[in-house]
Amino acid sequence: MRKEQEPDMELPKEEYITDIEKSSQKLLEASEQMKKEAEAFYPKMLEEGGLKEAEKKSESLKRAIGNISRALAHTYTVSDELSARSKDLHTQQKKYKIIAPPPANAFVDAEEHSSRHFSEGLSIYKLLLVCFIGSFLGVVVELLWCLFTHGYLESRSGVVYGPFNPLYGAGAVVLTLCLYDLRNRSSWLSFLNGMVVGSVVEYACSWAQETAFGSRSWDYSHMPFNLNGRICLLYSIFWGILGVLWIKKVYPRMAELILKIPNHSGKILTWALTLFFVFNCVMSLAAVFRWSERASNLEPSNSFEVFLDERFPDERLEKIYANMEFMPK
Repeated sequence: MRKEQEPDMELPKEEYITDIEKSSQKLLEASEQMKKEAEAFYPKMLEEGGLKEAEKKSESLKRAIGNISRALAHTYTVSDELSARSKDLHTQQKKYKIIAPPPANAFVDAEEHSSRHFSEGLSIYKLLLVCFIGSFLGVVVELLWCLFTHGYLESRSGVVYGPFNPLYGAGAVVLTLCLYDLRNRSSWLSFLNGMVVGSVVEYACSWAQETAFGSRSWDYSHMPFNLNGRICLLYSIFWGILGVLWIKKVYPRMAELILKIPNHSGKILTWALTLFFVFNCVMSLAAVFRWSERASNLEPSNSFEVFLDERFPDERLEKIYANMEFMPK
């Protein structure tokens, strides 16, 4: 006689066991019992009425599979978040490091909520500050990368006033919006989402620049696995890594810094910086558009274009936008 299989899972002999773990053990036992009942039922399917009963049993099992799948997804989500929160809090408590570890996102969330801070959650104030700070940090990182890889400093700014690049600001906001719900989850989820989100933003920005100005600031046509030269696999992987670094390392530090800004003055400061940033972007768009007209030998048609020619000649814009190339028409 064949020895009956015992359930594979046994409850651990530990002090704390969740109710759902106890229920899962009962579910496993029920599934083993169901398997035995099914094997006993198969011969009865050949009898009168057996086929109809089999169909009903099958429909019931399909509904059970749906319920179990949803329960599995919920349980995995909670388990993953508990594990990630514990890991982040443990990292935050580590000492004796040259650079202090970032605060855990769970800690930042609690501080924002308890202080009723103006930047709590994904408020418009936080997103505006993230855009401004991200546009600055992106330029700094790329300047250092250029110095490290090529041995010289070269402008990576995207606007005519100051070391800011709206592309990085937009990327920071999009990454924050898309990864915020994953801030207390495992890093691999942030990697995959960052990879997709960053690639979409990069492709969209490249397409918009070429459509509006007939120019490109980067071209990956020489890279393997590229898509129209706008994105490529290597930089998509970089976006994934950036996604993890952003939501686990950079964002919590940034949010902790924003927490130090008083509520009343913080709102005023945010709107002031936003107005400056919008003005900066508008002037930059106008300057670059006029630059593209000069490249086509078009004379200024009004006093504002004359002002742009005087204030932002080709020599100045070539230094600011060192990698910009106009596409042949």
